Amino acid sequence: MLWNSIKSVASLLSSYGLLMVANAMFGTLLGLRSKLEGFSTEVTGVIKAGFFIGMLLGAFYAVRVVASAGHIRSFAAFASVMSVAVLAHVLIIDPVAWFFLRAITGFCMAGMVMIVESWLNERSTNATRGRVLSLYMITNYLGAGSGQFLITIANPDSFQLFSVASIIFSIALVPILLTRATAPKPSAPERMKFRDLVRISPVGVAGTLVAGLTNSAINSMGPIFAATIGLSLGQISTFMATILLGGMLLQFPVGRLSDLFDRRTILISSALATALVSGGIIWAAEEHYVLTLFAFCLIYGGFCYTIYPMSSAQVNDLADQDRLVQVSAGLLLAYGTGASIGPIVASQIMVRVGPNGLFYYVIGCTLFLAILAIIRVIQRPSGKKKAEFLPLGSLGSSSKQLYSSVAQETYEQETNRNDE
Repeated sequence: MLWNSIKSVASLLSSYGLLMVANAMFGTLLGLRSKLEGFSTEVTGVIKAGFFIGMLLGAFYAVRVVASAGHIRSFAAFASVMSVAVLAHVLIIDPVAWFFLRAITGFCMAGMVMIVESWLNERSTNATRGRVLSLYMITNYLGAGSGQFLITIANPDSFQLFSVASIIFSIALVPILLTRATAPKPSAPERMKFRDLVRISPVGVAGTLVAGLTNSAINSMGPIFAATIGLSLGQISTFMATILLGGMLLQFPVGRLSDLFDRRTILISSALATALVSGGIIWAAEEHYVLTLFAFCLIYGGFCYTIYPMSSAQVNDLADQDRLVQVSAGLLLAYGTGASIGPIVASQIMVRVGPNGLFYYVIGCTLFLAILAIIRVIQRPSGKKKAEFLPLGSLGSSSKQLYSSVAQETYEQETNRNDE
């Protein structure tokens, strides 16, 4: 059964995996190259925020391109523009140009991910959609993690690595172009007022926002932190990859705990654990205990990357069944807003207190979430769960179409079981 699920979506997952490899590699490369070009940490933070701003815009507006041109032509166009934008970074060494190029790549990435997700959703049945979502998330983490090591094949101050990233983005076209699946019609995300979302679950919305603030900061400024504390190129790759590996390994067991107990209690535990392990990373960095640093990074990823999916599940627990799609769109906006701000704020703190400022920033964000969740647990007892924990990707690079469909199905299954 699992093998049949894999075969039915193999070409789509191959394209998505290649996108994750190239995107993760290029994100780390650009942080290191910014440092080599002499850009300040604050400027680098703004440049890296451009990607998430572009993704946020793409999540809501790329659908118009797909609606007018179709899935395959749109994917080809996005991949082509992405490849050109990557190469343009070495032709135009200017921070303002790099910001806009990152925004363009973010928009294109959002469009390509939306196309892959809508196709996966279309190819999946009610019986296989949950497994497909799990395979999709595993592909996300493995692709992003393995992409980190590609920066070791050449010097970051050379042209070669930019060429490699551009080539991989272009190769991601091939599985999509060769698929025989009928292209689905894209669906525009339904909007929900932010205050209505907050009324449903303040903790869930805050958790989503904090996840955007922290995950984007680590993905963007993590390579700068690692380079500044003196790690080698290979160690920088390992530093970033272990965080992602931890996110993949612990997401399912922590998520299962959140299904068994009050989800807010597990969210508090994850937030506090993230803050505590961030302190451990600071200590290991100051003492130059590299292996200990990597161990802390593994644990850090395991807890930090569960905050977003747990927060989404918390909101879905309390939302009306007929509004789950709107809720997902609202949470996507909350995450994207946090992700657009995170690298800018984190970089400012790093300038003032040094590289450890990145994890001081994470500690502040996660402690805020933990305190808010504790207050809400005291004020409002746990209600009945209506949704199961579902995994979400490491980079926030998801249109949540597949997630929304699986959430809707699990909601209906639970409702039917309760009615029997």
